[in-house]
Formats: sequence, structure tokens, C-alpha cells
Amino acid sequence: MAPKPWLAHYDPGVPETLHPYPHITLLDHVRETTEKRPDHTALIFKGERISFGELMWRSDALAHALIANGVKKGDRVAIIMPNTPQYVIAEFAVWKAGGIVASINPLYTGPELEHALKECGAEVAIVMTLFYDKVKAAQKKTAVKRIIATNIREYLPKVLMVAFMLLKEKKEGHRVSLRDGDLWFAELIQAHAGKKSPDVPVAPEDNALILFTGGTTGISKAALATHASLVAAGLQIRAWFASSLVEWDDRFMANLPLFHVFAAVGVQMVALLGRSAMVLVPNPRDLDDVVASIQKTKPTFLPGVPTLFNALMNHPKVVAKQVDMTSIKLCISGAAPLMLDTKQRFEALTGGRIVEGYALTETMMGAVISPVEGQYKPGFVGMPVTDVEVRVVDADTGEREMPPCEIGEITVRAPQLMVGYWNRPQETADMIKGGWLYTGDLGYLDEDGYLTIVDRKKDVIKPSGFQVWPREVEEVIATHPAVQEVGVAGVPDPHAGEAVKAYVVLREGMTATESEIRDFCRQSLTGYKVPKYVEFRTSLPKSAIGKMLRRELAK
Repeated sequence: MAPKPWLAHYDPGVPETLHPYPHITLLDHVRETTEKRPDHTALIFKGERISFGELMWRSDALAHALIANGVKKGDRVAIIMPNTPQYVIAEFAVWKAGGIVASINPLYTGPELEHALKECGAEVAIVMTLFYDKVKAAQKKTAVKRIIATNIREYLPKVLMVAFMLLKEKKEGHRVSLRDGDLWFAELIQAHAGKKSPDVPVAPEDNALILFTGGTTGISKAALATHASLVAAGLQIRAWFASSLVEWDDRFMANLPLFHVFAAVGVQMVALLGRSAMVLVPNPRDLDDVVASIQKTKPTFLPGVPTLFNALMNHPKVVAKQVDMTSIKLCISGAAPLMLDTKQRFEALTGGRIVEGYALTETMMGAVISPVEGQYKPGFVGMPVTDVEVRVVDADTGEREMPPCEIGEITVRAPQLMVGYWNRPQETADMIKGGWLYTGDLGYLDEDGYLTIVDRKKDVIKPSGFQVWPREVEEVIATHPAVQEVGVAGVPDPHAGEAVKAYVVLREGMTATESEIRDFCRQSLTGYKVPKYVEFRTSLPKSAIGKMLRRELAK
């Protein structure tokens, strides 16, 4: 096999390498963008537009407020909110203060949130009011000293803001009273408005972003990236999509959550490095809002999972041809297999192209993507993008490189791999060996360097692209008083691509229903981790040494 067979199949104009990468951070690039066109749109939220100039002065002010509240170089600041302007402003402010953004899923349950805050050691948390009480309840068991709260209405257009205040704010739990010592986001910006960016040196080599991911033990770990990693990943993807993207002119849908690597790096970095606007969608499951945002903002780039593309095509307004989708030039689908029929129908609807991709949180979008113009191979996720290398090795030893079309463990080497897991050196060493990141996924490269995913070595389940570790769900169900044994595995699902299924053995003489098991799980697990299916059995398959055979369950 040639060292990099995929290079011969790159689209025209896609470079083999981008070395040397510019010695900059995203902050540097956005400052330059602001100097050139301060009024150019950076963010679009519910019809409200925020310019690059406004993004910069607001984040300058908040950065000063963070420093005044004790944030120092290298400190982790948790951001716990959906996709809103406040998220991006907070992110830039943390970086300007020299801090590290720890992006946490706001839908985490109390125990999950507590673990994440402990894992990253954040002392300041910036929170949407809807989640304030949950963060406050977890605070006493973490290092968090200060909570900064913001209400989603603060950046809504005036008409929507009034309607929200009258009809939704109190009813849906957005209106809160802060406890002693906590602060309002808007008041901090107002208090420090007009101040220039803090005089804190921020270098490409500095740590920038923590994203949370599952681990082999089922414990969520904090994957750490540098500023240089984020820039490298964004430039690689921009180079891959160069034939479809236009600097300054594009509008990127940010409909996937910014606490996930797909959006945090694969959308945000690509958009801002291209001086393009991001259309922020706070709830990716609110399909009506996604459709309305497409109609109003005419995005050119739409990321998603296969279930989104199917759902959009079946939306009543799209079916009735009341929505113009033809602004969409390019889509990228990830996290679950893309069916050829879905690809072809969506391309016919929009007139654009939909490509498939594969990456991990730990690779920080060290990505494999199918070509935009070249051959699309159904069943393959694409080929390594510029400066990303993929090697398939013997799954047992992790050493011998497999020949084309032979299955092994997929390993990745790229400039932007995570630095490691925060404060977990052994887990980092187990994951990255000799510069190669061992994904735990099984697959193979064909003769042309196209990659296909065959199985998941670590048993991770991915409903709608989210990661669910079977053991985490098993440990919750096992505490139910009626449960004797439980096994959890992923099963095919027509809507989510894959669904969580629990196989339960009840204690003799005890009873439970499927709904009771699921309700029990909801007390400790985020919604997408709750089993969609529950099957009661008399026994679970085990190996000769008594180890449960999860793959046999899935069969």
C-alpha cells in the first residue's frame, strides 16, 4: 500500500499539506477580520445580527470582568448553555482572559454536571438561566466559586423578546433570582464596556478548549485542545471545501450544539476563519426553528446527522415547497452512516452537495471526509483530509499495519490531536502512542485510501450522533431494586441511526415494566442515554469466564 494513497484522489486544488501553518490563534484572525470590516455579520440569532465589531467589544468587556473576578491564565471557565450569542461572546472572553473554555452539555443531569465540573476543575461557570438552579445545586460539590448567568432573551430581537417575556420566560423556567455572590452577564459587560482587549498574552501553543467525551470505563473525560489545534483543524476543512466556500459571503448553520466537536471545531472554526456568519440554533431538535432559520437566513453550509436530513425532507413546509432550500451549497453528514438514498434525495432538493465525514472529539476534527467533487463511495466515510494520516493496525496488538481491505483498529495522526485528557495521564497514554491516536473503532482502508467503519471496538452507542457508553447506563439500571442483571447495547434504529437498548433480568418474584425502567433512568441520565428499548430476559449471554457478551446481545 502506498504511504498515502488518498493523495492521488484529492479534488483539484486541495493541497497535500498546509505546512507551515500560520502562527496565530482564532482571536488573532477575528481581530484582523474586525479591522477590515467591523460591521460584517458574525452571528445571526433569531433574526438579530451581531457584527464582528460587536462580538469583539462585548467579549473585551466580559474578559475584563472575568479577570476582575479572579480568572487567571490557564484557568478553566465552564460554559453551560445552548447555541446563543452569549456562548460565543463568553468563549472569546475566556480566551482573551487567558483561560481555557470548558464546554459542558447543559442537558446533563445533576450527577453528570457535577462530574464534568469536577473533571475540569472550573472555578467560574457562565450559565443560561434555564440551567442556573441545576448548576447551583451541583456547585457545593465542585470547585466553582462564581456563577455568571445570562437570560436567552437578552439577544432576541425586540418583538420576540417581548413575546418571550410575556409568554415563556417564567413558565419555562428562564426567570431566576441570583443567589449572593453570583453575577449577571449583561451587567458585567455594561460595567466594563469600552475597555480594550486585556493585555494578556495568548499564544497558539496555549491550551484553549476542553470538550467532554466518553472513555473506555464509561467515565466522561475532558479532552484538551490548543489554540493552534483549532486553527489547524479549521484551515484543513476549509481547504477541503475550497471549491464550495467563498470567504466573507457564506452563512454557516450552527444547528449542532457547540459543546460537541462537530460544531465547536468543524463548524465554528471553519466559519470564523472564513470571515463568515454563523446562524445560531439553540435547540437542534426544534425542527420548525431549523426550517424557519433556513428560510430566513439562506445558509450556504449545513452540517448534520442523517436523521436531520431525512427529517428536513419530510417537514410539512418543505414537502409543500414553502421553503427554499436552494441556498445550501454544501452539507456534511457525520456520526452515523449516511444512506445513499438520503444523499441523493437531499442533493436533488437543494442542488448542493452532501459529503460524509468521520472524526472524534479526541482528534479535534482530525477528519476523514468524502470528496466534494470526486468519487463518492457508498459505505465509505471518505479519505483523510490535508495533513491528516490514517493507519489501520492489528486490533489485538495495535502494531502491525493491515493491508488494504483488511479490518483492524483505526488510528489517526494529525497536527491537531488533543493534548490529552485533563489530569488523566494514564488514559492519555493509553489513547495516544507514538503520535498516533487509537480510536477504538474497527474498519479498513481500500486501495484508494477511502475509509470504512465496520464496528466499534469500545462498544460506544451513537444515537443521533451523541456518545453513550453501555456501562454508564448499566450501572444506573443495576441500582433498580427489581433488577438482577442488565446489559446494554446499541441496535439499529430508523430514526436515530442507532438506539440504546437494555436487556434486563429481573430478580425472582419481582416485576417491572419497560416504562418503569426508562423513568428510573431519567432520574440520573440525559435523555439520549435513556434506553429507547427495554427487553426482559431470563439470562444474559456470557463467556467462559463469566464476562457478559454485549455483542451477542446486539445480535
